[in-house]
Amino acid sequence: MGRLHLAIGIALLVLACGTSSERTNPTPAAAPEPSEALTMSREAMVTEQLEKRGIRDARVLEAMRKVPRHVYAPKVEPERAYEDSPQPIGHRQTISQPYIVALMTELAKVDAKARVLEIGTGSGYQAAVLGELAAEVYSIEIVPELATQAAAVLAQQGYSHVHVRAGDGYAGWPEQAPFDAIVVTAGAPRVPQALLDQLKVGGRLVIPVDQSEVDWRYLGASQQLEVHVRTEDGFDRIAGIPVRFVPMTGEVRKK
Repeated sequence: MGRLHLAIGIALLVLACGTSSERTNPTPAAAPEPSEALTMSREAMVTEQLEKRGIRDARVLEAMRKVPRHVYAPKVEPERAYEDSPQPIGHRQTISQPYIVALMTELAKVDAKARVLEIGTGSGYQAAVLGELAAEVYSIEIVPELATQAAAVLAQQGYSHVHVRAGDGYAGWPEQAPFDAIVVTAGAPRVPQALLDQLKVGGRLVIPVDQSEVDWRYLGASQQLEVHVRTEDGFDRIAGIPVRFVPMTGEVRKK
């Protein structure tokens, strides 16, 4: 009987232990790979920051989903690039808040055949978003170092149709005019006439313009976003939201 009890005891012990997978908790899901995590951050940016604030243009939303914002924000940790705020890019310049990039792009109404001029390349992010939508993009950056860096990143990302040059954007890029849209990513004291002149009829200039009076609800805002549409007879002006951009520098401040 003693041997029988011993055999039964050993058998019960084996049955009780079983395999490790039967007795331990399931293995937690692996953490997303860095690229996957950034893709998720980009999707959340579009859903939470853009769609919920009224950005509706499907092509703009798709461009914002596709362009890796962190590549154009090298001064911050990659995941921070998708936060709801501007980010520094050096030389006292910033990459605009995602919503503002999307809003200005939507207001420009860029189609697949469009030729677009951007004033203020910065890190190249807005140019890349425009590059997802337009046939040709011409971008001017007044800080030579930023122009060089942005051109290199845009080329590395495959935007051979986005052309960057260093210079003062006040006079535009007349040899490539006329443009279907012009997007200015710096606050100007006035709308440069040269930019208006380089629009096609039906073309749109999107620009933040300095304001002497700012809606108190937008503390810190110093400009108003405006859209100027060229017509057969002149220009129609559409006033937009208060915004705050770094100031446009160069010749525009001397006039």
